[in-house]
Parts: sequence; structure tokens; C-alpha cells
Amino acid sequence: MAEDILLNAHNKEEFPPAHTAEHLLNQTMIRMFGCERSRNAHIERKKSKISYILERKPDRKIEKEIERRMNELIEADMPVTFEFVTRSTLPDGILLDKLPDDASETIRLVRIGDYDVCPCIGKHVRSTAQIGRFEMLGTNWDEEKRSFRIRFKIVQ
Repeated sequence: MAEDILLNAHNKEEFPPAHTAEHLLNQTMIRMFGCERSRNAHIERKKSKISYILERKPDRKIEKEIERRMNELIEADMPVTFEFVTRSTLPDGILLDKLPDDASETIRLVRIGDYDVCPCIGKHVRSTAQIGRFEMLGTNWDEEKRSFRIRFKIVQ
């Protein structure tokens, strides 16, 4: 099975529902704010936190909309699939800048329906409905760094 193929060493054991939610949240933030995928995420079973660089601090109404969209995506029960490609055959728009320098020539892409695709070697659920409910626990804004941190948990 594609989930069992080891391309590169991996130094952490993800909680698949929260890790898959991280993919959805990254794409949601990209679509809502035009930002990049997070480069600062700590995803755990009990509580996760993830940061994005944004132009301005989202207000409470926008925070609620992020949570609403996340739960809508989860309920859509989109399939989570894997595809193996070489660096030379990457689809347009796929960035490898977060991969380590010694990453293999073969890259595993994780697709969530037609909503998100990105390189990843972590563990995921088979479909978004297996994630559970996304609950935003709180946010922090760092004005100097323009960093918006979201704290969330997955309730199953």
C-alpha cells in the first residue's frame, strides 16, 4: 500500500486526523488570505498550533469562518490519496522548498479530493470524514512578525 512505502526518513509519528486537517487548513488559509502554507506547525493528538504570515490580523468573524469552512470540508468526505512522481514530473504549482536537501528523487504527493495537493511523507486518514470535528481553541497575532497563530484540536 502507498502509505507503507518509505522514500525518506521521517522523524515524527503524526496523529493522522490532525495531520490531514493540517493539509486542509493550509489550503483554506491560502484560499482565504493568499498566504503560503505554514512553515511553523506543531500538530499533536490533544492540541495543535500552526502559524501563517498574513497582511493583517483576522477578526473574530473571519476566525469563525475558518472554523466553519474546515468543518464543511471535513464533512464533504473527500478521499485522501497518494501519488508518486519524480522531481522532473511534478505537477504545476507543487513546491519542494520545505523538503530536506537530501530528499529522494521520487516524491509522494498527498491529494485531498480536488481541494489540496502537496508533497508529504506523513500519515493521513483515508477520507476527510474520518478526521472528526475541527475546533479552534484560540488565536494569537504578532504584529511585528505579521504572524497569525491558530490553536486547534480535533474532536472525534
